Amino acid sequence: MNMTNRVISKLVTAGLATLAVLSLSAVSAAAQNAKPSSKSAVRRMPDGHPDLQGTYDLATMTPLERLPGLPAVLSKEQAEKLQKAEADRRTADGGLLPKAGDKEGATSYFGLLEELGGGDVGGYNRQWLNQGTTYTMVDGQIRTSLVIDPPDGKVPPLNAAAKARRADSEALPTSDAAEQGQNEETAAARGEYDNPEQRPLSERCILGFGSTSGPPILPDYFYNDMHQIVQTPDNIMILTEMIHDARVVRMNREHLPKNIRRWMGDSVGHWDGDTLVIDTTNFTDKTRFRGSTENLHIVERLRRIDDKTLLYRFTVEDPQTWDRPWTGEMTWPATDKPILEYACHEGNYALGDVMRGARHQETEAAKAK
Repeated sequence: MNMTNRVISKLVTAGLATLAVLSLSAVSAAAQNAKPSSKSAVRRMPDGHPDLQGTYDLATMTPLERLPGLPAVLSKEQAEKLQKAEADRRTADGGLLPKAGDKEGATSYFGLLEELGGGDVGGYNRQWLNQGTTYTMVDGQIRTSLVIDPPDGKVPPLNAAAKARRADSEALPTSDAAEQGQNEETAAARGEYDNPEQRPLSERCILGFGSTSGPPILPDYFYNDMHQIVQTPDNIMILTEMIHDARVVRMNREHLPKNIRRWMGDSVGHWDGDTLVIDTTNFTDKTRFRGSTENLHIVERLRRIDDKTLLYRFTVEDPQTWDRPWTGEMTWPATDKPILEYACHEGNYALGDVMRGARHQETEAAKAK
């Protein structure tokens, strides 16, 4: 876990304490070519498999990990109370005030994210944010975490090997890094301004913030949570609005050779009845999802549960990072909203300015000695 994520974890624990997939193995060739069920009423493609196509909005109030003091499942009354409190917080000042570095004292998970995102110079006002307004509901349960295994709703702790790696790679970016401010002196001491390769992957327009590009595909909790699925018998494409990443799932194929590594890994898929199963390996050692290695293995399962909703489940495994696999799930609600263009590289003047600003500060510091 990088420094930003550890800071968020500590602050959530301290500031919010008063607020009250299954491990999957490789399948046989027979399973890869499993026939779709003829009894299901879900809409289907010409090849008989469920039609998963559409645009989905993943914005939710359910965080990846359960916050202190909350049960695994909320009652309808509890959820409505928390949702109303968050809506009131967002509109109390007209919804337009900037979230600056003058920490107001967060009273909610989103308030904390906004304050951290503002850093020392301030962040977006809420007119630019498109945050979730309800909790994720799965099987009629209003969930307080995406993580369902372990049952405590927490990602397992890093094991000894991962902690040892972290000591040598604190300044390296990870694919799950959120859009958060940071202490400049601490970041500079770790070498995070030494070269462009040390900067966050999203700042460099490579992958979306917070693992929104996936896998696993997670909500961003700020904006650009739209995803689109385009489906053919041979390939299934998952388009992410943020950074406009497009992941192509090759159906019924073998994984690429181990010497071919990709930012989002190599995804191959097969149908298990009416469920799309995506097996992803071959990550680059630069992805480092939550501090993992290039041997990260992720299995995703997508299933249509009604005409407007998909169920997305993922299992994360890397024995060099965690002593056990962990699983999360959430619903993907369909939307008729358009996916907006995310022109990132085209206007990314800030990256060069970050480097020039760091060199200027180093020069001034040297003069002051």
